[in-house]
Amino acid sequence: MAHDPSLGPAGAEVFESIFAENYELVLRTMYLVTGDRGEAEDLAQESFVKAYERWDRIRKMDNPSGYVYRMALNAHRSRLRRIGLSTKRSVALRERNLISESDERDAIRRRLATLPDNQREIIVLIEWLGMTSKEAGQVLEVSPGAVRVRLTRAKQRLRLLSEEGATA
Repeated sequence: MAHDPSLGPAGAEVFESIFAENYELVLRTMYLVTGDRGEAEDLAQESFVKAYERWDRIRKMDNPSGYVYRMALNAHRSRLRRIGLSTKRSVALRERNLISESDERDAIRRRLATLPDNQREIIVLIEWLGMTSKEAGQVLEVSPGAVRVRLTRAKQRLRLLSEEGATA
């Protein structure tokens, strides 16, 4: 580690001594806490970097190496809190999406229920099942022209209901 001129030679040597004596122990401790070698390395390194940046204050403490441990544990707790908050937000967003999807499905069902049976059948066969006018006509035993007329009327009615729902 390069000497920081603001620490003075004695301060830098003391920090390097603390680092040499404690880095592996902090690393192993964080590994036992996290169960992940990479995360443990990140936490140990971040803690020693922060300690180095604040060494002029930390070196005056009764137990500077203990403070490094505490910084590593606090950093781990902060990460867990951030992950927890992120997870809660993600779950809440998913729940809102499910609720809005459910509300949309309910609104679609209600609008479809207002259509006459023959128009509702046409909408389902063509729009949801992807049948052609000819195929839907064969299923319902009507001409393709009658299918197109019913489809047009059904779409007009649904559009009108959507507009009324938007202004309500």
